[in-house]
Amino acid sequence: MAPMPSTAAAAVPSSITIATRESQLALWQARHVQALLRQRGHAVELLGMTTRGDEILDRTLSKVGGKGLFVKELELALEDGRADIAVHSLKDVPMDLPEGFALACVMQREDPRDAFVSPRHARLEDLPQGAVVGTSSLRRQVLLHALRPDLVIEPLRGNVNTRLRKLDEGRYAAIVLAAAGLKRLGLAERIRTTFEPAQMLPAASQGALGIEIRADRQDLVAALAPLADRATWLTVTAERAVSRALGGSCSMPLAAHGQWQGRTLHLAAAWGDLDGRLPLVRAQGHAEVADFAQADALGLEIAAQLRAGGARGAQ
Repeated sequence: MAPMPSTAAAAVPSSITIATRESQLALWQARHVQALLRQRGHAVELLGMTTRGDEILDRTLSKVGGKGLFVKELELALEDGRADIAVHSLKDVPMDLPEGFALACVMQREDPRDAFVSPRHARLEDLPQGAVVGTSSLRRQVLLHALRPDLVIEPLRGNVNTRLRKLDEGRYAAIVLAAAGLKRLGLAERIRTTFEPAQMLPAASQGALGIEIRADRQDLVAALAPLADRATWLTVTAERAVSRALGGSCSMPLAAHGQWQGRTLHLAAAWGDLDGRLPLVRAQGHAEVADFAQADALGLEIAAQLRAGGARGAQ
């Protein structure tokens, strides 16, 4: 997660091709990066791709290979030279990248919170007993169950507009989505309320964009450096360290979220048991964080607290 060292002698490429998924949100993210790079004088084109994660919509991600399905095809495009960089929603990126790839930039974070979306109800508390709520996030499932054990949680896959359409068709009383995605797509008006982290802790790196490159592409590091946000990068490093320590992926109901107070990073995490037999395990701590090693250490400390409280890592 630490920034790649810059090589002063590496020449910035004359043009940059961005590999991106073709969902509306992924294209927004890629075009956002494209515009920022063009403002800095780079020629930038997009290479749209459909990933396995986009194709498999009838099963939850935890059952078909995890969120890494959204990035593998993009990495192949980097590997064979069809693209130079790949723009990801960072929460979709596996905790450890394959050998030969590197995270070259983490950008300033959008709202990391979860959003409650419903045509008739203003808040989760207003839902009638037994109401159906849609989400395929295991993290959201266990946190919703902790807040309202009477609700029925049903799977919900597809891009943002597909999920909203299913809600509008009456299949769900409400759905829970990332606030960042709705805001980026100009759909903030669909948000009835946002869950504060104390109520529903976000996923590690939710709302942050990451830019991946081949590890040998030092020529891209300098071009991407102005797009990076150090505070966000340090925060998500700590959050992802919690998940990595527990073997986290979308098959684990795990939340981790950091917030700054001055130079001190406060980190909270939660782990839930999908079977509902174990209580929700929470942990929190803080430390002054000035570099990536300190951010990683804080994440490991919180992960240890979760394990001590009964959280189980990936089997």
